[in-house]
Amino acid sequence: MTPKRPRRRLSRRAEQAIAALLEHGTQEKAAAALGISPVTLWRLQRKPEFRKALSEARSDAFAQAIDRLQQASSAAATTLLRVMCDATAPAASRVRAAQCVLDSAARGIGLQDLEIRLRELEKSK
Repeated sequence: MTPKRPRRRLSRRAEQAIAALLEHGTQEKAAAALGISPVTLWRLQRKPEFRKALSEARSDAFAQAIDRLQQASSAAATTLLRVMCDATAPAASRVRAAQCVLDSAARGIGLQDLEIRLRELEKSK
């Protein structure tokens, strides 16, 4: 078995480019924030090690966003239930909140069922 090569660190400029790409909506805005031309940023993005690092950074950022949403899900459920039960809220708002509650509950039941089936499948192997 061959030992893994240590992962080569990106240059400071490349790391800044990744941060700018994550922060800004377009390549043009990211390049402007970095003080470089869009063509220079495009060339940097053609390098495989840069593309890999950018992909990993995007995945990490997405995972953090999902974590934040999961942390806020209890407050969201409370808000939906409060609107749904508020007799002074407009009927359309109450109906929409009720629909969201029912849809979320149905998805949750489906996911729990899938998890149970998966566990049973793994046990039978």
